[in-house]
Amino acid sequence: MRIIAGSKKGRNLFSVSKTKNVKPISSRIKQSLFDIIRPHIMGSIFLDLYAGVGSVSMEALSRGAIKAVMVEYDRACLKVIERNIEHLDFKDKAVALRANVLTGLEWLEHYSGYEGYDIIFMGPPYRDKENLPLAYSTKTVELVFSSKIMADNGIVINQRHKNEPLQLPENVELYKEVKYGDTLLSFMKKKK
Repeated sequence: MRIIAGSKKGRNLFSVSKTKNVKPISSRIKQSLFDIIRPHIMGSIFLDLYAGVGSVSMEALSRGAIKAVMVEYDRACLKVIERNIEHLDFKDKAVALRANVLTGLEWLEHYSGYEGYDIIFMGPPYRDKENLPLAYSTKTVELVFSSKIMADNGIVINQRHKNEPLQLPENVELYKEVKYGDTLLSFMKKKK
């Protein structure tokens, strides 16, 4: 795993042991994601829910985001995020927080400086430790759009398995969706 573009282009990222049930975003999907959100990255405040090892946030910082907040529950992943922050010298721009996303998000308002997040990326796990399918996307989208953590013109991106349904709240507009193998990326914003 490495940074694709920006100030840290080509730098390697640390990952967790292959025995952990963590599937990092593929380089192909990450490249496509950043091609789509390129106009929004420079100067943005980025929130990464279910951050894994922080690959998406590190890419955002490399490409010009001014701040990235990464939320991850797994302690091993959190240690790797902190190692990646140190390795890439993003200590003044990044923060890693341990929390269960599904218990609520209002507390994250503080970490954006009360300005709201310009880009919120969520890549919840597809499967549990017993390899059974999980479905966290709908609940997480509801939490994001019902909280006060998003900037006025903020965008939300959900990465999920193609078989996981996504039901959007009434105040949410799906403006783009792309499929890569068994992965869907859904791009959302508040309805005007």
